[in-house]
Amino acid sequence: MNQAEMDKLAAAPNSWHMISALPSIGLMCALLIVTTYELTFETIKKNKAEVLERAIFKVLPGSEMKTTFAVADGQVEKLVGEGKGQQKYYAGYDANGQLIGIALEAAGQGFQDVVRVLYGYSPEKKAIVGMQVLESKETPGLGDKIEKDDAFLNNFEALDVSLDSNGENLKNEVIYVKNGTKSNPWEIDGITGATISSKAIAAILQASASENVPVLNKNLEKLKN
Repeated sequence: MNQAEMDKLAAAPNSWHMISALPSIGLMCALLIVTTYELTFETIKKNKAEVLERAIFKVLPGSEMKTTFAVADGQVEKLVGEGKGQQKYYAGYDANGQLIGIALEAAGQGFQDVVRVLYGYSPEKKAIVGMQVLESKETPGLGDKIEKDDAFLNNFEALDVSLDSNGENLKNEVIYVKNGTKSNPWEIDGITGATISSKAIAAILQASASENVPVLNKNLEKLKN
């Protein structure tokens, strides 16, 4: 081997040095991720709270004030602290303190990923009176119409979720129907080309309403006061 070849070999990267450097690089990347998360956590949390606040008043038309309640063993009490992991009810009131309705968060599997929604329930009308998508990754131009299609959103101006005579179950199941075929107030007129996303919203509201509307009605006096 001549001198030129020896010099070239000496200048070549040492694989051991490269491998030994990987843990340090991984640690640095991990620290950067954690630091970024810590620095942005409060801002993200604040932004989500503001979005939720606006959505509450949107799905409960006429409300100007709210009180947050938590549910435990079928009983509703005013929320103290953040109440992590608890089902929350956002009661909306008019300027005179009269109960307008209750907003609830719900979630379920959509076409692409989990869809999170907020909907408003009116005890007086026994109906869902508003719905807004909080989080969705549905297909742009198709599935995301559940967020902005006016005809679809009109389904939730008075979606019947009245209870049976025992007050334990919904009188009628909230169901999806093909676009243009809605004939009952508990049906959701779907979106052409976004069948799976439309069905997902129907399933989410059916599951949440059947679980929560009986609890809301049993605790109505607490919510009013």
